[in-house]
Amino acid sequence: MKKKLFPVVIAIFLISTYCTKNVPFPVTDLHIHLKGNLDMEAAIAKSKAENIQYGIAFNCGLKFPIHSDSQIDSVINMMKNYPQFFSAMQAEGREWVDIFSRESMNKFDYVFTDAMTFTDEKGRRNRIWIKEETWIDDEEQFMDYLVNTIVKIMNEEPIDIYVNSTFLPAQMADRYDLFWTTERMDKVINAAKSNNIAIEINNRYKIPSEAFIKRAKKAGVKFTVGTNNADENFSGAEYALDMIKECRLTQDDFFMPVNKRLNGQL
Repeated sequence: MKKKLFPVVIAIFLISTYCTKNVPFPVTDLHIHLKGNLDMEAAIAKSKAENIQYGIAFNCGLKFPIHSDSQIDSVINMMKNYPQFFSAMQAEGREWVDIFSRESMNKFDYVFTDAMTFTDEKGRRNRIWIKEETWIDDEEQFMDYLVNTIVKIMNEEPIDIYVNSTFLPAQMADRYDLFWTTERMDKVINAAKSNNIAIEINNRYKIPSEAFIKRAKKAGVKFTVGTNNADENFSGAEYALDMIKECRLTQDDFFMPVNKRLNGQL
């Protein structure tokens, strides 16, 4: 196993100089998945090398690996062996609130979701990170429906963090500033503030924009750092670090969960 990890650790070390010399306060990436070749051993090595704490997220929802209350305890018991990491429920789809009990949700250190899966007004299930499963009849109407869905999620779903924030489908992503108008940004920001929900600064998709972050900061919204990695090939939280600098974010601007295993709550 040490031979397997050696090239990964060396690669991380070469980029970690950027991370460590520019971090004005400790950084925690609360959106890490055990995917590809990133198992727990590799996550521990990567976290130490980059000096970034992790929150390990588990996909929970309809047709996902974890899809019932009965599966939660085994995940939490496994995480008790790794007290250096936070544990997160990634709530998938809009059905998750009917699948899992509050008791099960509360066994995780925090809960997050996004609006990347929703059913539109015509009853079509959209998964907007997949082009073939995204239904766009009219781009402006689609955008309004997406924003309203985000607001509805924040108002009705028991989450701590909204992730993959301001994500757009591939057909629209190259015109981000056109679709994310100040009015639409403010609808999401106001909903986050009203419901005490933190907004993720996502390294993988490089969202939300600097303009969005500055407006959210002014409104008093808290942030988190997240990557949503697809495999082991990610590093350093570069986008979040850039936004921390450009938007003059401080440690007080960030939400930090409680590690319930270390805090004696589990």
